[in-house]
Amino acid sequence: MRRSLQLALATLLVAAAPAAWSVGDGPVPVPNGPPGAQQTPANQAKLLYNDGIEVLRRADSAHTSDEARSLYSIALGKFERAVRLDPEMHEAWNYVGYAHRKLGDYDDALEAYERALALRPGYPEAIEYRAEAYLALKRFADAEQSYLDLFATNRAVAGKLLEAMKSWIAAQRSGSAASSDANAVNALDKWVQERSQIASQTASLTREGTAASWQ
Repeated sequence: MRRSLQLALATLLVAAAPAAWSVGDGPVPVPNGPPGAQQTPANQAKLLYNDGIEVLRRADSAHTSDEARSLYSIALGKFERAVRLDPEMHEAWNYVGYAHRKLGDYDDALEAYERALALRPGYPEAIEYRAEAYLALKRFADAEQSYLDLFATNRAVAGKLLEAMKSWIAAQRSGSAASSDANAVNALDKWVQERSQIASQTASLTREGTAASWQ
């Protein structure tokens, strides 16, 4: 009885715990099945993918850049093994791109995102992450178009991209990362502010329309 109560309490605590990490897709389910079922290439890929996500969570909250790089490299290895086992796993390709981007390997990141999008056209998380790689490469027109595409199809992910663009602009204006392309960054900032205003106005109109429909 005591053990049952402990398990029930643990379950409630886990369910009540706030999510500390929210990038892209979460873990994927792995079928139990008969003994040995998890040894199929597809299921092994899922297990590696889920392991990789856990490592990414630690990497994104790492206290030092060296620790973060080490963890991103470990995660990358897991995702690369996953796509070798299951080349059709678009989620894993997306995180191959994510890990490469965090390691500064932008060309490899873009290639991985394109693989993910080829498997799942319009994949919002891959579009958003790819746009962040575009920002790092200062391909501002491509980043802006990515936002417009997302705004038309997935407002929540579009909002995440807009916040990422604001953070990137702020970093470029900081003392240690002052951009040599100040005019281009200023133009991007103006565009972002305009899109933020439009998004806010659109959200307000949507809320008013929803309220009116209940009257």
